[in-house]
Amino acid sequence: MEPDNHITELRHIAIEGVIGAGKTSLAIRLAKLLKAKAVLERFEENPFLEKFYEDITRYAFQTQIFFLLSRYRQQQELAQTDLFEKTIISDYLFEKDKIFAYLNLQDDELKLYETLVNLLEKNIPKPDLIVYLQSDIDHLMSNIKKRGRKYERSMSREYLQSLNEAYNYFFFRYKSSPLLIVNTEQIDFVNVEDDFGKLAAEILKPRDSNDLTHGFAEYYNPILK
Repeated sequence: MEPDNHITELRHIAIEGVIGAGKTSLAIRLAKLLKAKAVLERFEENPFLEKFYEDITRYAFQTQIFFLLSRYRQQQELAQTDLFEKTIISDYLFEKDKIFAYLNLQDDELKLYETLVNLLEKNIPKPDLIVYLQSDIDHLMSNIKKRGRKYERSMSREYLQSLNEAYNYFFFRYKSSPLLIVNTEQIDFVNVEDDFGKLAAEILKPRDSNDLTHGFAEYYNPILK
């Protein structure tokens, strides 16, 4: 599959989804297809992450602030990139940081977090398109088990369920950038070339410039195709 000329309209595509949805895998494959720059979240640099899954209440704030500042630093580097020369595919949206904050932080911690994030987010560039990979809990749990990350072993099904609901709530009301919501339950875009090709075509299809400027929400459900 070769990209069409119209993809020049999409200089920055952000792939989003709950833990285990496949956002990093899709970002890497899409970047390779387009010969684009892949910007991947540096989760492995967070020294609190493993402790967080063992004791969420105790380590939520440290984990959250480390991720917030790490993502901000990375986004500042991204803002300095010449978008007219290279397409960027990222495996996260900066604004999604709030999903975890509102789910995990206590009230006093949240007040401090909001003060900080309000100062930072005004300097963050908006993606031209966000692709939200929507999935059910069984699918997510299966993917998490397959990849076998040590720190995710203690993640409970209940926490993942709460996180999935929070993601759906956030993105079903999201208006800041154009959004494509993808039902991933019956496709395997990592291992099945046809599934990836069809999803990539959906992401890269021509869109009205007014939609890209003012935002829209689309749904891609392969089951109905």
